[in-house]
Parts: sequence; structure tokens; C-alpha cells
Amino acid sequence: MTDDEMIGCPESGRQLERLKAIMHRLRAPGGCPWDAEQTHESLVPHLIEESYETIDAIQRNDHNHLKEELGDLLLQVIFHSEIAEEAGRFTLEDVARGVSEKLVRRHPHVFASAQVADSDGVLKQWDEIKRAEKGDAEQPYLHGVGKGLPGLLRAAKLQKKAAKIGFDWPVETGVIAKIREELLELQSALDAQDLEAVSEEMGDLLFSVVNLARFRKTDPEVLMATANAKFETRFGEMEKLLKAKGISLEAATTEEMADAWEAAKRR
Repeated sequence: MTDDEMIGCPESGRQLERLKAIMHRLRAPGGCPWDAEQTHESLVPHLIEESYETIDAIQRNDHNHLKEELGDLLLQVIFHSEIAEEAGRFTLEDVARGVSEKLVRRHPHVFASAQVADSDGVLKQWDEIKRAEKGDAEQPYLHGVGKGLPGLLRAAKLQKKAAKIGFDWPVETGVIAKIREELLELQSALDAQDLEAVSEEMGDLLFSVVNLARFRKTDPEVLMATANAKFETRFGEMEKLLKAKGISLEAATTEEMADAWEAAKRR
């Protein structure tokens, strides 16, 4: 079947081939100028955006939106694979083959004779196989962990990896005490007006808060997304309350905004 025939193909079970054919047509001469201009590098912001929009749909339990966002995320995989195939580096088939083979290798308790007792055993086995595959046995233990991830996510990854070999607080109160300690150190840096130390201590404080999130088995990015949504909602309610009094955000005093904010919280 030609690309043009595949693009119009309604057959169930062939939609991935259809999507690949559509992307090939968009990038081909006479296709879409924007699509043809894209590179791996130029698509990075779109890949990040689609990933976060997918996460947002999951957090909101919006299954219809999730289906759409997964499609947009899949499109990014197709797009990057098409660019790579044009350059003779690899194909979408290579991508699928690679991840399939990796799944089989890293699940010897399913596809071979290895035995694991529980999920923790699965994760430990996965990590050992991964380190062996990548030749990381002689590298520092935290080598390559979470490279390219946003700061909060990478902090959680680093802490989780360190905890696997026992480098962890025995109880949650130790984590909370560490947060208090970092807060005091930040205050001391602020009092001393040491700008470099202030930046360092703010980072340490954030790192410790992420540790508490990990201890509570909560994703720090999810917590941050929830806090962002709460702030946005309350700010919008504050704005409505001010407008009801004939006060714009730009004209409102600090006291007026504070009063409206407290009223929004009570709502």
C-alpha cells in the first residue's frame, strides 16, 4: 500500500502505519513547510509540553483528554523517528525493536528463570541489569541518574537511588528535622546578606522538601502542580472579589489584595 493509500486507510490495526505515512508526507517535498523545517532540537519544547499535558490529563482523571494527549505524545515519537530515518540513523521499527528487547532482557522473572519476591525485588533487578548493560559497574553509583529531568524530579530520582543502598533517614522525623535545619541555615545566610550562600541554602531546602515528598511516597512534581493549581484558583477568586468592589488588580493596594486573598481562602 502506498503512502497516499495508507493516509486514507480506515482499517483497524493499521493506524500506526497510517500515522507514520502522514508524517512522511508532511516532511516530504510539497508537504508542510513547518514540519519539514523541524529538527530534534527544535522539537524539544514540544516534547516537554506534550509530556506535561499528558500528565495534567492523568492528574485530572480526564480520560478523553488523556487519549488525545497520548496521541500528541506518540506524534512526537513518530516525528523524531522520521527525522532520524531521513538521516539514516534509525527507524521507528528500530525504536520499537529496541524497547521490546530491553523489556524482555530486564524482566527475566517473566521471560526467563529468574525469581523475585516482590516489586522491590523487580526494581533492584532492573537496576542491576541496567548498570551492567550500560557498563556503569565501574562508574560512580549515581552516575547518569535522571540526566535531563527537571530539578525536582531529578532530586527525587537521586534520593531514591541512594536509598536503595541504605543511604536514607531511618524515620520521617529525621527528614523533617533536616528541613528545619536547612531553614535555619537559610535564615542565617539571609541575615548575613550572603547572596551566594542564600542561593545554596535555598537549593538545600528544596532538596530536603523533595526528600520528605519521597518519604511520603508522593511525586514532588505532582505536589507542585497541585500547589500551582490551588494558587491559580485562589488568585482568580481574589481577582473576582476585587472586581466586585470595583477594584482592578493594578489599582488594588497590598492590604486590599491580602483581604481578598483571605476571603478567597475561606471560600
